[in-house]
Amino acid sequence: MPTIESQGLDGGSSGGEKAAMRILILGGTGEAAELARALGRYPSLDATLSLAGRTAEPKPQALPVRIGGFGGAEGLAAHLRAECIDRLIDATHPFAARISRNAASAAEAAGVRLLAIRRTPWAQEPGDAWTEVGSVAEAAGALGAVPRTVFVTVGRNEVAAFAAAPQHRYLVRTIEPVDGALPVPNLVEIRARGPYDAAAEEDLMARHGVEVLVSKNAGGAATHGKIAAARRLGLPVVMVRRPEKPAVEAVADAAGALRWLGIAASG
Repeated sequence: MPTIESQGLDGGSSGGEKAAMRILILGGTGEAAELARALGRYPSLDATLSLAGRTAEPKPQALPVRIGGFGGAEGLAAHLRAECIDRLIDATHPFAARISRNAASAAEAAGVRLLAIRRTPWAQEPGDAWTEVGSVAEAAGALGAVPRTVFVTVGRNEVAAFAAAPQHRYLVRTIEPVDGALPVPNLVEIRARGPYDAAAEEDLMARHGVEVLVSKNAGGAATHGKIAAARRLGLPVVMVRRPEKPAVEAVADAAGALRWLGIAASG
């Protein structure tokens, strides 16, 4: 059974009772959901998961969920103060650089301890053929002038960059509908939510005649199947590097966040 270490989740009150630590998780990732499930096992905790609201139908979560933005760093700092938040955990996507910057600024302004969950990025393995670029716009340019069938997996919010290269045939996978965000003459949309199995990804790419994969270096196991599939098929990958994020205390996974909070599993 899990246990809470004595240094961790409870603080004393003037009446001698212990007050539950108030935790705010900035989520939207598998790590955030895993952490929420773990914290949901402790009804004495006061933890909330915050989602940006970009997905119309988010998965059910194990904690109370707050939907929507805060109004930048100042708005988040005001929320931290108003809600008497003790710990802030940035478990947002590796490419959500603006949110991470706001979290760092807000935590400092409000005097709240901050932890970031930053999963390990993917690294090239033997057989990989990556072209690394600094942005999705650069990825579109890296496809070249000769028409190819391109599998784009960068999320709906950035697919518009590929309108600058309309000569290609695009297979685009997103959670939400593209809804005209990519106005090109040859577009196939797939709406799906991971995780994705490597064998299924290989079959998908083969059936659609994919010649190049475009991906952000999100890291983690949930979407690594497409990288393994591209390797097996001998396909090149245009890989978008991660943006710089603030230098804050960080761990690689939800287990590390639990240790930071003072929760240890035993038995």
